[in-house]
Amino acid sequence: MSAETETRRFLTSEAPVLAPGDAFYELSEEINNLIGRRAYELFELRGSLHGFDREDWLLAESELLQSVPVELAETEKGITISAEVPGFVERNLEVRVAPHAVCITGAREETQQRTEGDAVTVETRTRRAFRALELPAEVDPERVDATLSNGLLEINLVKVGLSKKVPVQGKAASA
Repeated sequence: MSAETETRRFLTSEAPVLAPGDAFYELSEEINNLIGRRAYELFELRGSLHGFDREDWLLAESELLQSVPVELAETEKGITISAEVPGFVERNLEVRVAPHAVCITGAREETQQRTEGDAVTVETRTRRAFRALELPAEVDPERVDATLSNGLLEINLVKVGLSKKVPVQGKAASA
């Protein structure tokens, strides 16, 4: 296998810890605030009983966020990210790219209807997708291709700073 077609694959399960100044920090703060508000609602529903902080947070997170498993493949020329986003359509997803990071966000409405006798209960909630990834190499944010097919989002990124082979041509000596 030549170096040009060699692929390195990374299964990523850990999200990077974002700090102020990072490309997608504000977006992660918005999601964190939504989860925090829902966790506090769960705390209050429990009768403001202390000692269940972690459980409340994890339940709030599972109610609001859909898991986004990803696979990252790197070649000499680019990086491909495959993300599982079942239930989302193109208009519900957004891909943001910075030179060293990618962020996948999405929001979709889920409606559940139950009928008990004459009573009909309709429950609507928003499910969100959020995944920020640090990239193993610098990419060109202007050269990105993202496609969605059957719940699989594929993002193709082009690396920057690649050296280009330039053919050397001879020049006839003048006398």
